Amino acid sequence: MIGVDWGTSSLRAYRLAADGTVCERREAERGVLTVPPGGFPAVLREAVGDWIAAGEDRVLLCGMVGSRQGWVEAPYLACPAGVAEIAGATIRVPFEGPARVRLVPGLATRDAAGVPEVMRGEETKVVGLLAAIGAAPEATLCLPGTHCKWVRIRAGRVAGFATYMTGEAFAALSAHTILARSLDAEAPPHPGAFDRGAARARQKGGLLHHLFGVRALALTGELPPDQAGSYLSGLLIGHEVAAALEAGVAPPVHLAGAESLVALYRRALGAFGIPCRIHDADAAARGLALIGGRLDETDW
Repeated sequence: MIGVDWGTSSLRAYRLAADGTVCERREAERGVLTVPPGGFPAVLREAVGDWIAAGEDRVLLCGMVGSRQGWVEAPYLACPAGVAEIAGATIRVPFEGPARVRLVPGLATRDAAGVPEVMRGEETKVVGLLAAIGAAPEATLCLPGTHCKWVRIRAGRVAGFATYMTGEAFAALSAHTILARSLDAEAPPHPGAFDRGAARARQKGGLLHHLFGVRALALTGELPPDQAGSYLSGLLIGHEVAAALEAGVAPPVHLAGAESLVALYRRALGAFGIPCRIHDADAAARGLALIGGRLDETDW
């Protein structure tokens, strides 16, 4: 089987053995925003056409390729949901050729105030992580990224989740606000400044007040430009962690994502005294294999 994690800016393709082992992997900067209308079949052939020609006749897609901006919109599946429900909600995608293509749905839930939450692509990574997490009655997953997801697991199923736009907020604040004048964007990470920002997030005053503090500390010479970016990162991630803890987590928090981001979240969680476990960042491949394994020949 071929699994494709197709996001906004890139796609990752995996050639999977029957037992879920990744035999080959590829990555291309052909995210959904780079694909012209009607161009998805051609991009898929460009990415994995030789694997299809070699006999792979099943392709399972996940990610933003299933959004309104993607190939075909896959309806969101309501939580709670596990691998069986996710597999059962996959949809067929029209594709001319020997391969049959299906698409994994995203997940939807609502927060305590009834405001909707959605994810698309992360659900496949969650499925891949469930086996590694084990049979704990409750677990908390944190998937750092541009829009970080905190996922609540109960009895092996996604009970709900919350999204934090921390990565996107950092990018905007550090490049397009007055704070950009206070920091050196090229400076290497500064662990001490990150810890200082995370500690500030534990104090009273709220995020908006704390953000202006970045500017004020810089103006008074108390925060050098080469430390300001790390301080801002620690401040934002610290506020995110504080909010997640207020909503409730089941330690240890399970972390999976890009190595650099996972290291920052591990550090922030440690500042709050919360243990964590780090998992394979490539969990989406395992998730695609597990979902595909639930589909029999007639499903395809």
